[in-house]
Amino acid sequence: MERSQLSVKWLEVFQAVARHGAMGAGARALGVSVSTASHHLSCLERAVGAPLVDHARRPLRLTPAGEVLLRRVDEALWALRKGLAETRSGEPGSFVRRLRIAHIEDFERDVGPDIADHLARAMPQCDFSFLSRPTHEILDLLLGEQVDIGIAATVDLDDPSILQDPFLRDPFVLVLPPDTGGEAPDLDWLRGPGAGLPLLRHSRQHLLGRRIEAQLRRLGLRFPERMEFESTHMVLSMVAAGRGWAITTALTFARSERDAARFRVLPFPGRAFSRSIALFRRDDVPEAVHDVLAAGLRRAARARIIAPTLARHPWLTGKLALLPAGPEAGAGRPRENSKVSK
Repeated sequence: MERSQLSVKWLEVFQAVARHGAMGAGARALGVSVSTASHHLSCLERAVGAPLVDHARRPLRLTPAGEVLLRRVDEALWALRKGLAETRSGEPGSFVRRLRIAHIEDFERDVGPDIADHLARAMPQCDFSFLSRPTHEILDLLLGEQVDIGIAATVDLDDPSILQDPFLRDPFVLVLPPDTGGEAPDLDWLRGPGAGLPLLRHSRQHLLGRRIEAQLRRLGLRFPERMEFESTHMVLSMVAAGRGWAITTALTFARSERDAARFRVLPFPGRAFSRSIALFRRDDVPEAVHDVLAAGLRRAARARIIAPTLARHPWLTGKLALLPAGPEAGAGRPRENSKVSK
């Protein structure tokens, strides 16, 4: 039998270019130059004796031979990465030399720096990169193998190669201007004129905004389409200026706790609802890395978010809380063309 001369690097480049539909995007995902990626792809095409990509199409399209090979390449690289992760599971820093992490913007001020310091101490031989993104972008980065670890709101994924470990319960709350005194608002307050101020919405392009809208629909609540913001900071700044009221989460509000006097934060009336924040990892990331990160993340969340927030708002006790540690969900084979909708 003729010995194979295939290179794993050729296969990785082919997979990345096929997934991203462009040579440049595939090269960036792997951290190589376009010329290097093009060379590796050409080597693979010569080795298999058939064109794999229709280079005349934009975005790039696979040939029939490329479609067949990609399915087998996905299987082979998945098995290889899974085996490496199992081999490396003992010591987190022994084989992992680079770790790419994306976290929600709510963690960028306090928790993020704590985690960076924790990982630098626990894995001194590893290089790290950190991104701040909304949840849907973080999950797309994970699915596209552009990051290894994500810290984001939980969602239902159709790609079981992404493992998620929920660790924080984050309740939704009302945020009102400071001069709206009196009793805590009830549903009649929401249904009526309230304080005579509009609801300031989180963008429905984001999962946070869509979750809030879904709850309002369940309660039969409708509000004028006045203002909608992508930036949570803008939402809270507008509330502080007395321009409206908002529904947000305790975690989102905690980012502005230094300006607590500018807001009035109260329980959401009626049936309470919450989201969960989870630690995500690709299944080719060693479990030991997850364990190191999860321990530091829980410690930082307790010290930086939960404790100071409960000191100011004791009624959040039991609502804003760490979740019991449990097994990760989602282990299994990846599905093709998985994508998280915004």
